[in-house]
Amino acid sequence: MKLSSIGSLPLLAIALAAVPCAAQAQTADDPADSSSDDVGDDFHNRTSQQADIVVTAGRSLSQLDVLAGTSVVEGVELQRNMNGQVGEILEDLPGVSGSGFSPGASRPVVRGFSGERVRVMSDGIGSLDASNTSDDHAVSIDPLTVERIEVLRGPAVLLYGSQAIGGAVNVIDKRIPRSIPDEPIHIDGLASYDTVNDEYRVGASVDAPLGGGFVAHIDGSYLDAGDVNVPGYVLSDGLRADVLAEADEHEGEGELEEAAELRAVANQQGVVPNTFVETKSVNAGLAFFSGGSNFGFGGGYYETTYGVPENPAGGHEHEDGGEEEGGEEGVSIGLKQYRAEYRGDLDLGSGFLDRLQTRVGYSDYTHTEFEGSQVGTVFDVEGLEGRAEFIQAPVGNLRGSFGGQFYIRDFSAVGEEAFVAPNQTEQYGFFTLQELSFGNFQIEGAARFETSSVSSQPLNVDRNFNILSGALGASYDIGGLRIGVNGSRVGRAPAGEELFADGPHVATGQYELGDTNLSVERAWGLEAFVRGNVGPATISLTGFKSWFDDYIYLNNTGTFVGDGGIVLPAGDEDGLPLFAYQQQDATYYGLEAQISAPFVEGDDFSLTGEASAEYVKAELADGSPVPRIPPLGLTGALTAKTGPIELRGEVQYFGKQDDVPAFESTTDAFTYVNASVAWRPLRGNENVTLLAKVDNIFDVEGRRATSFTRDFIPMAGRNLSVSARFSF
Repeated sequence: MKLSSIGSLPLLAIALAAVPCAAQAQTADDPADSSSDDVGDDFHNRTSQQADIVVTAGRSLSQLDVLAGTSVVEGVELQRNMNGQVGEILEDLPGVSGSGFSPGASRPVVRGFSGERVRVMSDGIGSLDASNTSDDHAVSIDPLTVERIEVLRGPAVLLYGSQAIGGAVNVIDKRIPRSIPDEPIHIDGLASYDTVNDEYRVGASVDAPLGGGFVAHIDGSYLDAGDVNVPGYVLSDGLRADVLAEADEHEGEGELEEAAELRAVANQQGVVPNTFVETKSVNAGLAFFSGGSNFGFGGGYYETTYGVPENPAGGHEHEDGGEEEGGEEGVSIGLKQYRAEYRGDLDLGSGFLDRLQTRVGYSDYTHTEFEGSQVGTVFDVEGLEGRAEFIQAPVGNLRGSFGGQFYIRDFSAVGEEAFVAPNQTEQYGFFTLQELSFGNFQIEGAARFETSSVSSQPLNVDRNFNILSGALGASYDIGGLRIGVNGSRVGRAPAGEELFADGPHVATGQYELGDTNLSVERAWGLEAFVRGNVGPATISLTGFKSWFDDYIYLNNTGTFVGDGGIVLPAGDEDGLPLFAYQQQDATYYGLEAQISAPFVEGDDFSLTGEASAEYVKAELADGSPVPRIPPLGLTGALTAKTGPIELRGEVQYFGKQDDVPAFESTTDAFTYVNASVAWRPLRGNENVTLLAKVDNIFDVEGRRATSFTRDFIPMAGRNLSVSARFSF
């Protein structure tokens, strides 16, 4: 079933242009939420210069400031952390990590949740790609020309769908203008260079008023990076020992050439082969403003090509029974996406309904896996999503909104290793968010009903799910310090990949097996928080726990699969490791803490200290740990400002992760020391910033516990980056 064959879709999309889009308004409550930028920095036409940033949403609604902790990254913070993929950019935020499959593919991990539990969006609409299919699939969002990035922790499922059961990341771009520039033409730009992988980045955008309330926009970007430099050996100690032992076995059998190849792989140092990245994008949009309303259309093209290093612990089986050893034939991925969007914000006057916000996005996406120069498997995704939201006018102490959403996705894979059968997903949801205030006391409640259909015609399987989710929270403000608690009951339908996977996957070197009988994953959630100001200090402290029923996870079974999908006898490891989607109950709990306090405050000089901590533990009902959970993380930083100069030094500690399931390797603790200096050279103009930064000053080896590839793709070594941004 193709999108074009669904007769109701055009009418549905047109209707949504006149009905609800998601309230995307969150109050940034974390101390590090980009509020450190100096007032007057006009980079990307920031919509707010206040410390408590209210980002695009129902204008009368402080949405989710009780039910979900939120963070915003923009301005200098975005420039300082600019990396190729969204997951890497957000790693400095408490409770956020990157999946780090490779330099070209890294999804955000929020409170230990990733994949189908963390929704990555572009301006409130899903990325509509195949990044949820596997860790090696990049997110089709280019951060080089974005305005800001919002992170929602907690049950964002209530507004954004069941794929946000663990949180959501919303990338706000300027593809469709949000305001009329004061100047005849407004230009934003960013350029940078990194030494660790010889990476060049450049991005720019232009907004121009055309008269009559019309504003045009165009932007583009380009990134080119070579293989990444790393400290020491590429392989982890454990994997290196295994490869050397295998080399000894080959040598004992007289296979000297094979032994030499394996030793060369084991002794690789300094550079991770086949980690190049090349990315380009172009976008354009047109918006019309009339009174308190605005409407706009936009479109864009995104393309990236990146290498995927091979796991030397296991070769990749071909139909002829041959096997790749030591990465003789490099695997790479080419990704292309065409995207079209509509956004509307209609002023409804002075009645019960204040505004009508609408959002529609369409995507045509192709993802190709190459083995050397040969096309391996091609993934095609065609997606259409729309949301709409009515913003209620305040009635006494009550504020609120309600709306609807649809999501339609057609997925197909063609090739020798099309490990997921063609499938179609349709989701329709209705939601409401209500907020009641009594002085310092605030109550916030949300509910969502979602019906979902996931089907595969080749397999003759059609699964239907109905999910009701809800949350209720309360908080009390004591002298600028807000104390609160909230509870939730949320659910998630299994994805097509979890239901229909059955085959070898070249990029990950594993055989993935779904289960067509998977049921809805549900969770009870409880969260307590304290955030706000204590004297001059800003603090945020959150404790959370989730109890999952029928938690879906990808389990390394410890068995291997040979040609034709045949499970090999115990002890035979010549095939691919079998990873199967399974279900059992699970428990997540953790803590996030952050504080920012000035040590010195003056007109000519200021010194501010920051500290943060994060911890999460996740365990299945049988007592085994959930795979790939981040360890304890601690960060301390000092920021000094004098005139146009800003100096920052930080220390990041990543704890040892030895609480891992069977067949998953542990990771050692490591510490990074980073430093940066930002300079605004134009006196009286904050819109030009030059920045130099050194990450991992002492060239320490680090491996992400959240990464599927941590044993053969370590984190980058010492990196000097320089960048310049401007806004005129």
